Amino acid sequence: MVEIFLRTLPFFALIGLGFGAGRTRFFPPEATAWLTKFVFYFALSAMLFRFAATLPLAKVFDGSLVMGYLFGCAVVYAIATGIAMLRRLDMSTAAIEAQCAVIGNTGFLGLPMFALLFGEAAIGPMMLVLATDMIVFSSLIVVLFTAARSHLTPAIFGTIGLGLLKNPMIVSITLGLLWSGLQLPMPAPLNEFLSLLGAAATPGALFAIGASLADKSAERVQIAGWLSFCKLALHPAAVALGVLVLFPVDSFSATVVISAAALPIAGNVYMLAQHYGVAPHRVSATILISTALSILTIPLVITLTALI
Repeated sequence: MVEIFLRTLPFFALIGLGFGAGRTRFFPPEATAWLTKFVFYFALSAMLFRFAATLPLAKVFDGSLVMGYLFGCAVVYAIATGIAMLRRLDMSTAAIEAQCAVIGNTGFLGLPMFALLFGEAAIGPMMLVLATDMIVFSSLIVVLFTAARSHLTPAIFGTIGLGLLKNPMIVSITLGLLWSGLQLPMPAPLNEFLSLLGAAATPGALFAIGASLADKSAERVQIAGWLSFCKLALHPAAVALGVLVLFPVDSFSATVVISAAALPIAGNVYMLAQHYGVAPHRVSATILISTALSILTIPLVITLTALI
């Protein structure tokens, strides 16, 4: 575990650097927003497209992996929702707590980190996790929010579909897989361009994560601690049951997807909470606490998974 901890430490050191820059206002919120936009629309998209375009389709899609991951997510989602209902929370608040319990920072933290820790072979499973999170759970939360406030209409599903089509991560993965499926050659200048731009994704994303955490507050610590436990412990345990027992996959893919389940809560959950006005302070505290704890829990989960 110590070796893995030391290998992951530089990633969290970059997050810490961003946090310090944001906390001291040397890097103000406006700068964080623009850096995040650059990473989201350009650097990370270039990385995803290049990886998807150079991977054979057979190495990307794995039905058992998707089912195993979805099983783990569904179990933890149900647990978090059930506990929220026992506390007599409304549907919207229960939904945002369940979202915290299963949606990890796969794009900005997981992809760059695991690509370096496990090698480029980890990109296929990670893209499946990312696509599942965005297509299934990002859509589900909007449906639940809408159902809690008004009647569902076909237009709502059209809006959700349009949102997915506009998501640069979905677009870059889809275009990359199409490129791969057509077996188009990757010209050397294009490959170098994508490599150069994609290389900015790792430091940019990690710094942006840290800078964005500088504005997060640690209110409602008890609830944030429970949701962090769901995300960092229950989620990888449930996914492990899914990909190792119920829908078994190869050991390498299992290690990657279980490790992905141990990632801290994604920042886009906070953006959803803030946009809809549903418990943003609770989500903010959970992101802050889960990210801090993941410095230890991610190496622990990777070490334990390697022993299975």
